[in-house]
This record gives sequence, structure tokens and C-alpha cells, in this order.
Amino acid sequence: MKSKTSQLLFTYWNEVRNGRLAPRRFEIEPSRITPILPETFILERLDADTYRFRLAGTRICEDFGTELRGTNFLDGWSQDDHITLNRHLRAIAQQGGVGVVTFEAAAISGECATFECILLPLVHTRDTVDRFLGALSRVGSVEHQQAAGRFRRHLVGTEVIWPDGKPHSVVVSQHRQVPFLPHVRNARIVRVDRRQFRVYEGGLGKSTGDDV
Repeated sequence: MKSKTSQLLFTYWNEVRNGRLAPRRFEIEPSRITPILPETFILERLDADTYRFRLAGTRICEDFGTELRGTNFLDGWSQDDHITLNRHLRAIAQQGGVGVVTFEAAAISGECATFECILLPLVHTRDTVDRFLGALSRVGSVEHQQAAGRFRRHLVGTEVIWPDGKPHSVVVSQHRQVPFLPHVRNARIVRVDRRQFRVYEGGLGKSTGDDV
């Protein structure tokens, strides 16, 4: 991450996450990230091909010369870039990664700028990742100029960062992701008649020394 905005947002998100796959949407407090709010956004996953801007900071909208709220994050890219970003978002949601995307955007006027975008998974009302907290800021130049319609975007690079050093463990059952797993370190596997059980120590299963 090159952008200071990306670094600050990641640090805050990781603190709220507290070792889980992702924090819940309602746990994010805008007051904690006030200095970077103009460069932050929230995406809502509506389906496999639609990631709608629910919120978009004022600086982002100024940079792209339009109100982004209600638009699809995956619009405005080439077919190859669209496919790459779609796969990137799915991997982030399923494995608890942090996405870092670098791209160039050109305005009708010919002005071109390089941006860094960070994508951080969020859980909303269900135990699945269907929201993304993000930030989008210029890199390589401190100068800020409003663009009169910045339509052409081109991916420069994508990266997935694992906050815990590796993908987060995820259980998939009946096509439903369950990101918050039970504590299983003290469990043992017992097999009886070709059936497998996970046994947790405690309660009546733990001897107190008074058993007869």
C-alpha cells in the first residue's frame, strides 16, 4: 500500500476486525476515520456482477466528475479488467483478504492520473461478506484537479494481502459461507461405524476425580 489513506483505513479495519474474517458493517464508526472520509466508499454486492456504491466520498466524486452513489464499481472497465476485478472481489469475500488495486484513469480532456484502491470485506446482516469498505486516492502526485468525466480506466496491478499471513479459514455449507467458526482447538475426532464426530471436552465428558 503506497497511499497514506489506504494505510490508515486498513489499520482501522484490522483493529475492528479483531482476528475475524471481517468486521460487521455497524461496527464501522465514521468518526474514527474523519480525516479520510472524502476518499472512502462502501460497496454492496447485489449479485455476482454488481457491486453498487452505497456511499462515495466527495473527493472521489470530484476526481471522477460525477456522483458515484448507485453506480456499479465494475462498470467502466475493459472486459479483461472487469473479469479480473470480479475474481479479485470474490477471493476477498471468501478468504478474508484485503484487495489493493492500482489503475490509471483518463479524462476526456486527456488528463491521466494513477489511483490506488483498497477493498476491505464487511459482514452486514447475514454471516456473509456482502459489503466492502474501501478507499480510493491518487498516488504519484500530490496535485488534485477535478476531472470533467473520467471514463477510461485501465488496471495496472492487483494484490491480495492476508492480514493473518494466510487466507482465513472458511466453512462452506449448502453454498452458504459461514465466516465465524467455532473454537475447535480442544476438539477431538471420534469415528464410530463409519461416522465421524467432533467431541469437545467439558461438562460430563470431563472427569473431576469423584467418578465411581
